[in-house]
Formats: sequence, C-alpha cells, structure tokens
Amino acid sequence: MPRKRVRTDAQALRALATGRALAKEVLEFRRTALAAREVVVRRRARVRARAVPTRIRPQLVRAAGSPANAGTLVAEGDSWFDYPWDDVLRMLEDRHGYDVESVAHAGDEVQAMAYSGGQLEEFTRRIERLLRQGTVPRAILLSGGGNDVAGDQFGTLLNHVSAPEPGLNEHVVSAILDERVRSAYVTILRAVSDVCRVRLGSEIPILVHGYDYAVPDGRGFLGGWWILPGPWLEPGFREKGYEDMQQRKAIIRQLIDRFNAMLQNVVALRDFKHVRYVNLRRTLDSGPRYKDFWANELHPTGRGFAAVAERFAQVIG
Repeated sequence: MPRKRVRTDAQALRALATGRALAKEVLEFRRTALAAREVVVRRRARVRARAVPTRIRPQLVRAAGSPANAGTLVAEGDSWFDYPWDDVLRMLEDRHGYDVESVAHAGDEVQAMAYSGGQLEEFTRRIERLLRQGTVPRAILLSGGGNDVAGDQFGTLLNHVSAPEPGLNEHVVSAILDERVRSAYVTILRAVSDVCRVRLGSEIPILVHGYDYAVPDGRGFLGGWWILPGPWLEPGFREKGYEDMQQRKAIIRQLIDRFNAMLQNVVALRDFKHVRYVNLRRTLDSGPRYKDFWANELHPTGRGFAAVAERFAQVIG
C-alpha cells in the first residue's frame, strides 16, 4: 500500500533548503579536491606503468571471504552503527552478506550530522570511491537522534515526579523532537539525496530507524568507561525524583513512541518517496530478560544488534 504523503510545512521547507545548500557546498568542495586528485593520479600512472605490478596470492584473497552478493551499503550515523565489537553494520556484513562503507561516529548528534558537514563530506568521498570501483550502493543507512535526547540533557525533558503534571514535559519534548531533531533529519536527508542524485544520477533508497524501548537501569558502557561512558537516562530520572522502574520505563516508552512518530512524519514528506522507515520497537526485549538484549541503557548486546540488523535486512530486501 502506498504511503500517505503529508504536506511540506514551512519548517520542513526551510530544512530542505538548508540540506540543498549543504549538499551544494560539499559537492563544490569535492569538485575542487577531485580535480587536484586527478592531476596526481595521472602523474603516478605514468610512473607505475614502468613498475613491476604487485600480485596477491589467490589463497590470501580467498581467506578474506567471498565478494558481497547482497550489495554494498553506505552508512552515516551514531553509535548504533559505530560500537565496539558488535553493531548494526557489523551484523549486516557478517550475517547478511553486505559490504558496508561507514562514516558513522559514536556520540554524534543528528544535528552535527546535518549541519557540521563532516559526515556529509566523508559520505560523499565514500560514494566517489565506490564509483571509481564501479559499484553503486544498494542503499544508504542513517542512524541518529538518540544522542540529541539522552545524556546530560535528558533531565530537561522531564517534569519533577511531584509536579502537577509529572512525566515528560510536552513543551520541551516537542521543541526538541518536533522542531530541532525533525529539522535536522529533513536537512540531512535532503543533503544526502542531492549528493546521490548528482554523483549517482538518481536517488537511491535511504533507511532511517527509530529506537526500541530502552531500560533506564543506570548501566553505562563497561560500567561507565571510555568514550561511551553513560549512564544516559538514570541520572535524569534520579534528578527529577523518579525511583520506580516501571514508571521510568513507561516514560521511556512514551518518548520512544514520540521519536518514532516524528520520524514517520519525516519519511512521509513528498520529497522523500525514496526514504524507508525501519520500526525497531519490540525488537529488543525490555522485560525480565532484557539484559540478554540490552548491554546498557542505550546499546544492544550482540544478540540485540543481530535482531536489529535482521529488521534492516528485511526492509532492504
């Protein structure tokens, strides 16, 4: 059944214009860089023509595995795509046969992806590299938004447990999700789409995802160490007086549902007929056995990432 399209509102129109401008800026930067690269490549080609070619033994090639028969994916995003040992992208490579080119950075907010230009420029480089190898990506994967609401700022989303209206502060949640994060998503989706249209000649499928119902139990990465310390949710709940786990989980469920609704609204915009939404809710168990699926408050275990990757593979087709 065709998806119902929603009207492109004024906020989305501004974000679309920003995305087009960012794509234009990055593509112009890359045009200059590619011109300089071409001079060097041609000069080195003349030198290498006189050199003895290096040959790789066939058994070494076979040891690296068969070429991907499912296609190549290009990914941009946060720690769900860039996590130690296990993440969505590793599972898509190892368990589903894709090759993945990634510019994801753990800890990045979707606002940084949309407006700083760093991941977009890296993304454009990867597309160009694949084209030089004669490869057109099967799909683009985008993960973002979790870092925009979790962490130090999470407590600002909550009214105090003793306030007249405890739970999520609707005004703050709407300002962050429906304005800030939504605009960033529209911007980055437009920018990535324009880069693909210019470099590949057409827009290709882009997959975006909501998150699942996390459990705010105070667990961080390896107990709160390294670049992904955490916890990201429990301190905010504790600050606002929420001690009951069931009450915390109910609030997280509301927040995740709001995030997914915002993302579905973005995907339904008329500009994004090529964008697909991956619903991950109820993929990871949040019941008594949740630790089998959640390594900490924000990230799945290896088993959990495998389940998430399965959902992606189903949508990619």
